[in-house]
This record gives sequence, structure tokens and C-alpha cells, in this order.
Amino acid sequence: MSATRRSADGFALQVMIGLCLVWGVQQVMIKWAAADIAPVMQAAGRSGMSALLVGLLICWKGGWNQVSATWRGGLLAGALFGLEFFFISEGLQLTTAAHMSVFLYTAPIFTALGVHWLLPSERLRPLQWLGIVLAFIGITIAFAGGVSWDNLDYRMLMGDALGVLAGAAWGATTVVVRASRLSEAPVTLTLFYQLIVGFFGLLLIALLSGQITHVSLTTVAVTSVLFQGVVVSFFSYLVWFWLLRRYLAANLAVFSFMTPLFGVTFGVVLLGEELSMNFVIGAVLVLAGITFVSAEQWLRRRLRKALGQH
Repeated sequence: MSATRRSADGFALQVMIGLCLVWGVQQVMIKWAAADIAPVMQAAGRSGMSALLVGLLICWKGGWNQVSATWRGGLLAGALFGLEFFFISEGLQLTTAAHMSVFLYTAPIFTALGVHWLLPSERLRPLQWLGIVLAFIGITIAFAGGVSWDNLDYRMLMGDALGVLAGAAWGATTVVVRASRLSEAPVTLTLFYQLIVGFFGLLLIALLSGQITHVSLTTVAVTSVLFQGVVVSFFSYLVWFWLLRRYLAANLAVFSFMTPLFGVTFGVVLLGEELSMNFVIGAVLVLAGITFVSAEQWLRRRLRKALGQH
């Protein structure tokens, strides 16, 4: 199958820009509607809605026959998926959508570290180790927040930390999928596991924390949940998997840095969020690190080509 995949072309670039735009605005939508519906309830609602749509798709195309061989990995992946959105939901109540957009997308760093230890065929290369170092230096600088230690915003610091934990949970989810039988299952089944387990887990958290009653069916609330459930969790994920089956993953990864850039931009423009210089510098280092880790093969080929010309 990998032999039939081709390098990204103009069409792939256009689709990736659209996907990154959708993914980047997601955190902004959650925070925008937080006054009308608790973020954890938004996460539960979007997961339940998407699980229903994906389940119907599996009924149409098939895939249920692999449940007996994959349910253990599916439950673990689903639990981590739910944990990711719990951290996002709680974090967005403490920090900005711009900060969350950057820290959440540290996920490739944690994925790379996980597969390095579990899958001998995917050991990290020097350029990827450099990316990991850059990313963690960037996180440290961004955490400083541009304020003195005598006047730290502990709420924002905690929200930023939850953003990193969300990225770690996302990365761990990917590791579980790669290292278990889910790697051979239909992508729709893998997605269904994450959505359905996440739905029940998040609903339970909302019930236990009392946030289940924080729901007002305003236009903003309904728009946010519908957008997340139909456009993000269902349509955009399926388009992403479709791209992965047709184009080289390393080529697509080069464009992934656009997602946090869109997230930061939307946070500033739509929500009026402010950015400290520390965060901007840290975010640039984080994005550089993510690019080194995710697009290592593409960068290595470019470096070899450049050095060969000299």
C-alpha cells in the first residue's frame, strides 16, 4: 500500500490548509461557548454525536467483525482519548485558546518518544532528538508567560500544564493504536472506539463534577457542539485518514504546523487574547521542534540535497 502513496501535491496542500483551519478553530469554539455549556459537556456531546455517525458508517461499510480482536486496545485508546479532552476542557477554563492550541499539538513529541521505546523499527533519529529538545525548551520559555516570578498567573500556568497533559494523552493514544492490533483495524473502528469510550467517560466526569447541569441550548452552544461533532470529529478525521492512504505521511506532517498557528490567530482575532513575548518565543521553538520530529524524513532529504549542491 505504501508503494502507491505519492508526494503531496497542490490538491493535498489545499485540503491540509482546510483541515488545519478546522482543527485550529476547535479550541476557540470550545472557549467561545463555555459560558453556555461546560467544556466537558461539549466534549461529551461531540464525542457521542460523532460516535453515532461513525457507527452508522461502519454498519454501511463493515468492520464490526474485528471487534473481538481489537476491543482491549480500543478501550485503552478510548480512555486516553477521553482523558485528552478532559484535560482540554478543564485547561480552557484556566488558560487561553491560543496557549491550548500550541501545547495540545506537542502530541507528536510524545508519540515519537513512545514508539521509540516500544517499536524498534521507529527509533528516533538525531534530527528528531533535536526537535524534542527544542520543543521542551520552548515549553519552558512559554510557561514563564512573560511575568515575574513574584506575580505568576497560577491559573494560566495550570491551564498550560493541562494543555501539555492533553498533548501527552493524545500522543499516548497514537502509540496504543500503532503498537496494538488497532494498527490493522479499519480506521473507522479505531475512531469509533475513541469516540464511544470518550463519550461515556466524559459524561461520567460531567456527572460527578456537577457540570452536567451547565447546559443552555443557546445558538452559540448548539453551533459549537455541532461544529465539533460533525465537522471536526467526523468529517475532518475521515478526510485526514483518506489523505494518509494516498499521500506520504511525512509530506503531510510538514503542513501540520499550520494548525497551532491558526489556533493562535483565531484566539487573538476572535477572542481578543493577548500573547506575551515569552509565549511567542516559546511557541516558535515548540513548532520548530514538532516539525523536526514529524517531518524528519522530508527535512533530512532536503538537507542532503542542499549539502549535495555545495
